[in-house]
Amino acid sequence: MSLGRTDRPPLTGPQRFLLGGSFLITLGSFAVLPYMSVLLHQRLGLGLGTVGIVLAVASLIQFAGGVVAGPVTGRIGLRRTMLLALGLRTAGFAAFVPGLTSPVLAVGALLLVSAGAALYLPANKAYLVDGASEAQRPRLLSASGSAFNAGMALGPPAAAPLVMGSPGVLFSCVTVLFALVGAGHALLPAGAADRPSGGSAAGGAPESGPSHPGPSPFLVTVLSVYAFMFFQHYLALYAVPRTSAAFYGAVLTGYAALLVVAQPLLAERVAALGYPAALRWGFGAMAAGMAAIGAGGHAGIAVGGALLCLGEIVLFLKNDLEALARSPAAPASVFGRQRLAAGIGAFASGVVGGQLYGAAESAGSARGFWVAVCLQCLLLPVFLLRRRRTARDPEGSRAGAG
Repeated sequence: MSLGRTDRPPLTGPQRFLLGGSFLITLGSFAVLPYMSVLLHQRLGLGLGTVGIVLAVASLIQFAGGVVAGPVTGRIGLRRTMLLALGLRTAGFAAFVPGLTSPVLAVGALLLVSAGAALYLPANKAYLVDGASEAQRPRLLSASGSAFNAGMALGPPAAAPLVMGSPGVLFSCVTVLFALVGAGHALLPAGAADRPSGGSAAGGAPESGPSHPGPSPFLVTVLSVYAFMFFQHYLALYAVPRTSAAFYGAVLTGYAALLVVAQPLLAERVAALGYPAALRWGFGAMAAGMAAIGAGGHAGIAVGGALLCLGEIVLFLKNDLEALARSPAAPASVFGRQRLAAGIGAFASGVVGGQLYGAAESAGSARGFWVAVCLQCLLLPVFLLRRRRTARDPEGSRAGAG
C-alpha cells in the first residue's frame, strides 16, 4: 500500500494554478451561457427559430472546433494556445457589453467565446498531463473535471441576480475575470509543456505493452454523450411537473456536488478497470439511473441522478484515458477529437430525443421515454463489445487456417 503513495507526487504550482483557473473560467462562462437564449430572445428580440440556429452554430463551433486545437498547439505550443483562447473569450465577453443593444454584436460575441472554448479545453488538458506518467493521468484529469463541474454548478446561481436586471455589469465582471486569469496563464513557466505539443515526450506514442481491448474511444465517447444527454436535456421537462422546480434545482445541485467529490475519489479505480468492464459498469449505471427516473417520484429521480453521475464518472474519464493510451498523437489532438465526438453525440441525442419524448407524450406516458433510453443504455455495450469481437474473428480465423 505504501508503494502506491510514493507514486503520487504532489501537484506542481502550475498544475494547481491551472485547476484553479479551470474553476474560475467555467464559473465565468456558466454565469452567462445558460442565460443566452433568454438574452437573445427577450432582450434583443430575436425569434426563437433564429435563437435556436445561433445556439446550434455556437455549440458546433465549441465542440467540433476542438479538432483545430491539435494543429494550433503543434505550431505555437500549449501555453500560447491557451493565451490565444483566453484572448478570444475575453474579447467576446467584452463585446457583449455594447452587444446588449445590437443583435449582430451579440451573436458575433457569442461565436468568439465559442471559438475560444474550442481551443482552450484541449490545450488545458494537454498542458495538465504533459510530462505526467500514465499512472498520474487519472488523478489529474479527474481533478480537472471536478474543477470544471464546480464552476458549472456555481455559475448560474451566482449570476442570477444580475443577468436580467444588470447584464452589462455581469458581462463587465466576467470580462475582468477572464483578463485576470489570462494574465496568470502568461506567467506559467516555459518548459516541456510550452513546447509545441507534437514534440512532447508525454504526448507521444503510447507505452509499449499489450494491445488495449475494446472498441474505439471516439465511438464510445459519441455513444456515451448520446446516452447521457437524454438525461441532461429532458429531465427538467419530466421532473418539474411531477415534483417542483425547487426539487429539480436541488437534484442538479446535488448531482454537481457528487460529481465534484466522487470523481477524484474514484479516478484510480476507474483507471484500473479494463475498457470492456468500464463500458459495462458505466452504461449499466446509466441504464439503472434512467429506469429509476422512469419509476417517478422524488426518490426515483434523486436516485436516478446519482446513478447517472456514477455512469458519467466511469465512462467520460475512462474514454479520455483510453484515447490517450492508444493514440500516438499529441494530447491536445487527442482531446480535440474527444470534444468532436462529444459534439456528435450531443447533436444526435438532441435530434433523437425530441422525437422520442414527443412520441412518448403522444402515447400518454412520458415514462415510456425513460424505458426506451434505459433499453438503449443496456444494448449499447453489447453492440460495442460484439462489434469488437466480430472485427477480430476474421483475423483469428485466418491465423488458425495458416
